Amino acid sequence: MLILASASPRRRELLTQAGYKFQIHPAHIPEDPHPNEDPIAYVTRLARQKAEAVYNEIVGKETDAGVPGLDDRGPQRQVFVVGVEETWESTTPNQQPLVVLGADTTLTPDNQIPGKPAGAPGLASETWESTPPDQQPLIVLGADTTVTLDSHILGKPENPEDAARMLRLLSGRTHRVITGVSLVSANRTETAAEVTAVQFLTISEAEIQAYIATGEPNDKAGAYAIQGHAARWIPRIEGCYFNVVGLPIALVSTLLDQML
Repeated sequence: MLILASASPRRRELLTQAGYKFQIHPAHIPEDPHPNEDPIAYVTRLARQKAEAVYNEIVGKETDAGVPGLDDRGPQRQVFVVGVEETWESTTPNQQPLVVLGADTTLTPDNQIPGKPAGAPGLASETWESTPPDQQPLIVLGADTTVTLDSHILGKPENPEDAARMLRLLSGRTHRVITGVSLVSANRTETAAEVTAVQFLTISEAEIQAYIATGEPNDKAGAYAIQGHAARWIPRIEGCYFNVVGLPIALVSTLLDQML
């Protein structure tokens, strides 16, 4: 059973689009960054805390069924997949490398998932759907997305003035969108981060105020939605588009395969 620890309609739509069957159980945890916290550390910490909080809540309701709690699990692992390095803004496109950091991370030819036998289903959704419902383990998916500029975290705006401030900062610049993803089950935890660089055109004050008036920036990290009206200001991205929307589906698929 796959549980999405988020009330985000965008994450729900992306998971549905990718063919997953899941239930929604939002997490309720503080989301403030720690002092001087690195943006990648911030989103991966929140993603894992959300997944663990929901897992513990569900398991707490099912203790009579013998479901193990988090303290009973085996070794846990974190894998950081970084699509754009910190110096993105200071490098030219042909110098911007794909960086993969973390233990036990493998890239294989032909997009074959590490550890999967030849001929086995290539997508987590295929593997998942072929498993009978009563044999599907409880897996909780947590995610958190933030926007960073010059390593400063731009979360969800507190009010229209804060949204305008963020949009002015992004205007004419290239920023990074980082999503932390964490999958928690009885036996293991997989945590990763996806990074996408997003280029913004220069936008006028009148355009900023008109955009804020639509209400679209209200609950969006960085005060914009790439799938909405802000698309007119984004001529180029480097990395996963779905990451900017709120959930890097390919990364989720890879991690879910490792969980099954």
